[in-house]
Amino acid sequence: MAIIITDECINCDACVSECPNNAIYEPDQNWSYSDGTALKGTVKKPTGKDIDADAENDPISDEFYFIVSDKCTECKGFHDEPQCASVCPVDCCIPDENHVESEEVLLERKVWLHGE
Repeated sequence: MAIIITDECINCDACVSECPNNAIYEPDQNWSYSDGTALKGTVKKPTGKDIDADAENDPISDEFYFIVSDKCTECKGFHDEPQCASVCPVDCCIPDENHVESEEVLLERKVWLHGE
């Protein structure tokens, strides 16, 4: 499953530099799939849908840091645990019950994001 940042976030930004997928964004920041990944131009998501990796997407939150679930791999293939959760001083990086995914899916996403 992906990780989410709850409204207990104090916007300290400790998590941002820890994310190997560049899936964490500042409040009110546009995001794209190509940010910090190997994705460029039109690509096919692992689900089969075509997307423009360079397209700017609207922010998920305008108050707190947020994680783009389609870019989150829970650090699988990089670390033993989600790094955002390990560095968060207020424990607001938690599993997202709405995005439950297997380790296989998370590792496939890692390969997709980084062109491996």
